[in-house]
Order: sequence, then C-alpha cells, then structure tokens
Amino acid sequence: MLQQRIILLALLIFMSMVACNSSNKKEKVISKPNILFILLDDMGKEWVSGYGAEEIHTPTIDKLGEEGMVFNNAYSMPQCTPSRVALLTGQYPWRNGWINHYDVPRWGHGARFDPDLNPSYAKILQSAGYKTCATGKWQINDFRLEPSVMNDVGFDEYCMWTGWEEGVPASAERYWNPYIHTKEGSKTYKDQFGEDVFTDFIIDFMGKNKENPFMVYYAMCLPHGPLVSTPLEPEVTDKMDKHKAMVRYTDHILEKLTSALDELGLRENTIIVWTTDNGTSGSITGKYNGRNVRGGKTFLTENGINAPFIVNCPGKVPSGVKTDAIIDFTDLFPTFVDLASGNMPTDYTIDGVSFVDVILGKKDKTSRSYIQALGSRPAKIIDGRVVNCFDFRDRVLRNDRFKVFVNTSAEIYAIYDIINDPTEESNLIDSNQQSVKTALNNFEKFLAEIPKKDQNPIYKKGADNAWDIDPLKLNKDADKNMLKPNRRD
Repeated sequence: MLQQRIILLALLIFMSMVACNSSNKKEKVISKPNILFILLDDMGKEWVSGYGAEEIHTPTIDKLGEEGMVFNNAYSMPQCTPSRVALLTGQYPWRNGWINHYDVPRWGHGARFDPDLNPSYAKILQSAGYKTCATGKWQINDFRLEPSVMNDVGFDEYCMWTGWEEGVPASAERYWNPYIHTKEGSKTYKDQFGEDVFTDFIIDFMGKNKENPFMVYYAMCLPHGPLVSTPLEPEVTDKMDKHKAMVRYTDHILEKLTSALDELGLRENTIIVWTTDNGTSGSITGKYNGRNVRGGKTFLTENGINAPFIVNCPGKVPSGVKTDAIIDFTDLFPTFVDLASGNMPTDYTIDGVSFVDVILGKKDKTSRSYIQALGSRPAKIIDGRVVNCFDFRDRVLRNDRFKVFVNTSAEIYAIYDIINDPTEESNLIDSNQQSVKTALNNFEKFLAEIPKKDQNPIYKKGADNAWDIDPLKLNKDADKNMLKPNRRD
C-alpha cells in the first residue's frame, strides 16, 4: 500500500512538472515582444530636447526617454548606406562591403543589396515566428528591377519610398505627393504626406497582426532634405523653420504610433527602439548644451556618429535610465534576434553583440571592448561594379573612455579622452599618461584583428540600364570626396 502511494505521489509530481514546463513554454511564446524600430534620417542629438537641444522641443521623444532608457554612447555609421546595411546585416561596412554611399535607384549599374548573399535580421525574425513589416526609405535596391525584393530580404509587408529613380521625376518626392512602392506597385499618393502614408500602413499592419509577435522597421524619411512644410505647419517658408517643422513632425509621428499601440493594447509588449542613421546635414546648425553644433553627417566626429538612441517598453525596459553602455549599429541584429528568441545564423559572421541584458536592466554594459564607425561619400564604378575608394577606409574606434582616429594606412593618428573631452579638442597621441598609453596599446590590438583590406559590396550583379550614371562622373566625384577630411568640429 505504501509503495502504491509513493508511486502515485511520484506520478503526480512528474505530471505537475510536465504541466509547468508546458506552461512555461507557452508563456515564452506568448510573451515574445513586438519590436517597433524607428530610424530617423539625418538628425543628431542637437535636435532632441531631451539630449540638450535648445532650439527645439520634442516632447514625445523626450517622454519616450524619460519612461525608458537613453543611450549616451550609441554609434551609427557616418552616412546613409553604410548605416542601413550595417544594421540590417549585423556586419561592419568593412565586412559587408557597403562602405561608401551608393544610391542604387539613381546610380544603377546592376548594384543591389543581395538578399541571397547577405544576412538579414528580418529573415531570422520570420523564422522565429514574427510577422515583419518595413516602411519608409530603403534605397539599396531598385524596385523597378526587383519589385518584390523586400519579401526576399525578409519583410512580409512593405510600403517604401522608391528612392530617387533616375528617369522617373515623380520618384524624387518623398514628402508631399510621395512616390511609394507596395505590393501593388509604385505610384504617386496625390495630396498626401509621405510619413502619414507610412504611419497609417504601420498602424494597419499592427492591427492585423496583434495576435502574433511582429517586427516593424520604420526608416523614416524625415528630417532629411529637401526642406518642406508639414501638415502641422503648412505655412512655413524659412529654411530653418522648415527644418524645425520637420523635426517636430517626427515627434508627432512617434505620438501617433505610441497612441496606436495603446489603443491596440500592445504598448506593454512592444519594445520601441528609436534612433537616427547619422548626424544632421552640415548645412544646419543647432544649439546644444550651450554651444552651437554644426551637423556632422559623413564625418567621424561625435556629431556625425554618436546617435540619439532610446529604448522603451513599459514593464520590460526600466524607466528613467541613462546608460553609458557602448553599442553600435551592428548590435541591433543580435539584439533583435535575442528579443525574438531566434537562432543566430551559422553561415555568416555577425560582428554585433546583443545588448538585451542592458535594455532589460539586467546588466550595465555589454561584453564589448570597443565600438567602431566608418564609411561615407560616393563609391566608384570599376568594371561595372561598385568598388570602395580605399583599400582600408579611415575609421574610429571607441572604448568606454577613449576614442581613436585611424587613417587609410591603418595607423592611429589621434586619441581623445571622450569622457572629459567630448568635443574632441585635445589630441593625446603624444601623451605620457599611462592610461593613454594603455588605451593605445589595446586599440592597436583591436586593429590587428581587423583585415587590412576592406571587402567590396557582395552581390550578384543585375542588369545595366539606360539610366545608369556615367561612371566617369561618379568616379570624378568620388575622387574629389576622397580628399575631404573626416572630421567636423
């Protein structure tokens, strides 16, 4: 009798454990967070009041930071193409090859982001059970030649500005009367404002997929030029007033999206990542923490690459946190995969490191020893293919305290104590301070791990077309840009 009771008790314990494990597995699937990734175009910290901007008020962005986590040391790449491909692939530009800027729809020559030969976080999230959506700016494929390439990259739904397609005048418009590509094709949305079209598409997508985990990549066109009026401020005419109106409209768009998440009951299970692809255009200066800051787009100084970066999710991401953890755009890939409980690819090298434990409040920093940034200005066309302008592109490396500038001969020529000298005014390359010497020694070790010849873009070449840019013109422009400095003070 006693033996039967023992067997029965053991059986009950076993069944309880099975039920518990089953419940945990079910809970893990249900609790997979949605991801809303918002990437602005050309906007530095000097245009976010929560970071210290003095000539603008961005209340919704500020609130996102106040109720979430604000990063002080998040590196983008210096310009559009290298930033966007780095975040998509989790690879540095020297590995994926997209170092120089290359405007595929306008310049052509069969260049393309090749989804068969490059990694994409969107594909990994799809395999983890996520519905995926992309809206806004892409510009690394020509939708005339590859109308369904967004599906191939890993996005189930998409609503994209086509980029400026050479030979199609209407395609230049991304704001008023925007020229947009969806599964139905490309067309002008008459009397509409592009960001409103994209935002409505996102809200509709979230509503249709609220029972499943989803990921939205919103590559906003704002506040990149051309400078225009907005639906909220249609009468502005002055250049700076237009820029400010466009910045304020980014804040309005964020408010629309967060309100939609509230109405759908998804806010507390949606992690919002909000950032920008690089610094502000150099034609625009803003007052920031008591000093005038000229836009640093294409440059390796902090105003070009140290991006405003906010993560928010009530109940998951701690509120009111300002972190000094160092991250860069390659880290988005593994972080998204971690959030989705997905599997990292085994057939690609991923340079990024997940910062999930940081945004969930479990750790103060990642396992990173350093971050880096590189890439900008036009590429060349050699033998019909996109080729980088240098064998080894100049770049910067940054650890918790110090930042070094590296030239095209892979030599460190400047080092700054970025904590005590955030404006990078005092080059310590000849310093005898032990901390500086130790940092330089460590950076030299980091550099030794990086190949001394950068990869060129990896793609199977598409067809040549009548609208392809004259290679002599592009190459002349590239040669001219090669002579420009990589600093903007």
